Amino acid sequence: MDYVSALLPPVVMAVFFIGVIRVIVKTQGGANKAKEDAAVDAALARAEGARQSGTAPSKTDA
Repeated sequence: MDYVSALLPPVVMAVFFIGVIRVIVKTQGGANKAKEDAAVDAALARAEGARQSGTAPSKTDA
């Protein structure tokens, strides 16, 4: 029975990890994809603008 207790934690972690990956893959896209993409694009544009102007973005910009 020692081999069962030795293998159980890695098997449980593997099953949990596969479940997390499946949830991540299934939630990609969907109705909010365009909204999320627009938010990321806006954040990247603010960061790029701040980098080019030489100032750090303030907390009120977010």
